[in-house]
Amino acid sequence: MDAGARIGHLTMCKGLGLLKMGEKSSIGNLNWISGFPESDHTFFSAEIGRQPELILGAQAAVTNRHSLDCTNSVQIGRFTTFAGIRSQIMTHSIDLYKSRQSSKPVTIGEYCFVGTGSVLLAGCALPDYSVLGAGSLLNKQFVDPYFLYAGNPAKPVKALPKEMAYFTRWAGFVY
Repeated sequence: MDAGARIGHLTMCKGLGLLKMGEKSSIGNLNWISGFPESDHTFFSAEIGRQPELILGAQAAVTNRHSLDCTNSVQIGRFTTFAGIRSQIMTHSIDLYKSRQSSKPVTIGEYCFVGTGSVLLAGCALPDYSVLGAGSLLNKQFVDPYFLYAGNPAKPVKALPKEMAYFTRWAGFVY
């Protein structure tokens, strides 16, 4: 944990190989953060290089009452807010074709905002300077910054101006 990083009350974290929190990053209260340890080869034995980890950039925030499955790498970029309540990140599932557990990383870029009640699935990516609308399902990798992505499944809804104050702020916490 870098200087000023904090984890709130009643947040549970287990099974990770790495929890890295950048300067002034925060994880709020009542979050459930779990992974499947890399050393346990009961499942995911075919996956070389799987990293059960959560990495938060400087001044990134995970608010309260979320569920983060970090069986594979979850990276949340600097100045990003995983906002609201009851959002989920799922890095693993069952590969129905192979009838075995599988996992893929989830990446959320810098200066992003993830709305309440969203679900992010294995292998998805939200690019820098993006917003994921409340209640959205992100199930693939997007690459275009400065967009609002929303829906089930999420798709680009509208371009966002680069001058938005959220995208240019110097403090992670929004008052």
